[in-house]
Amino acid sequence: MMVDASVLTKFCPMHVILDADGNIVSVGPTLTKLRIEETLVGARFLDVFELSRPRAITTMRGLLDSAGRKLHMRFRDAPRTPIKGLLVPDGQGGAVINLSFGIAIVDAVRDYALTSADFAPTDLAVEMLYLVEAKSAAMESSRTLNKRLQSAMIAAEERAFSDTLTGLRNRRALDHVLDRYLDNQQAFALMHIDLDYFKEVNDTHGHAAGDEVLQQVARIMVDETRKDDTSIRMGGDEFVIILSDLRDRRRLSELAERLIYRFERPIAFGKVTLRISASVGITISDGAEEDVAAVMEKADAALYAAKRAGRAQYQFYEDALLEDMSK
Repeated sequence: MMVDASVLTKFCPMHVILDADGNIVSVGPTLTKLRIEETLVGARFLDVFELSRPRAITTMRGLLDSAGRKLHMRFRDAPRTPIKGLLVPDGQGGAVINLSFGIAIVDAVRDYALTSADFAPTDLAVEMLYLVEAKSAAMESSRTLNKRLQSAMIAAEERAFSDTLTGLRNRRALDHVLDRYLDNQQAFALMHIDLDYFKEVNDTHGHAAGDEVLQQVARIMVDETRKDDTSIRMGGDEFVIILSDLRDRRRLSELAERLIYRFERPIAFGKVTLRISASVGITISDGAEEDVAAVMEKADAALYAAKRAGRAQYQFYEDALLEDMSK
């Protein structure tokens, strides 16, 4: 049976034609592309390819005996992409072997920069390539969408826990942070800050002036606290600072004094000067309180005592202060 290589080129671009001695007499264009710097024609087939199944084949006779069985092989030199083949004897001692990549098609496309033009039009590998490309595009699109959704969720959560005017955390964040401390029984101190004379600023100079005061207070709080501390605007002119693992009264006193001093400094606003002060209530916790309300009740009692002491003052919580509030 004479084999027309031109026909095989169209239908089997990875074919190999062997003579009776097992030498390559013709190869398809795609196979030529795989070893573009080598001359395959004239080489012994078994010197070019290493058979992994069946392993025992070392001669042309052995190849002919494998007719109709799937051959598993690789090139003997790199890249060693897995290749499969099917041999058909030509009736004159030679054979035609049609090769393909099978499930290694994706690796082959990467290793050899193949395109759909390197495969027969009817080869399912082409459809597989399109599916792989579509899947890759879909996965990339999914990853991009997931990143956007994650970013949107983080942004939404940030907005939900942030005060829009000052950029500090808000009342909702206070509950969230204190719950975490109490659940872990982690020590902390809490300062409850109430601005003195803020209502007069609003009534006299308007809400824009009041907003400027609140933003300046927020900047001072952030500037005076540590990275692990949490500064919160409760609403109106009330603020809270949660100080992580800080229970030293001397250090807390120094911080309260610095805050009050800086809050009292004049604030320039257009042609006018704005002035406020602040009262500070401080409670120290080992994280053993029952809930957030218990912590805030102690801080409120200390703040109430500071205001009664004449404003621009700070006061630490003592058990007796709760009794004073109830009178």
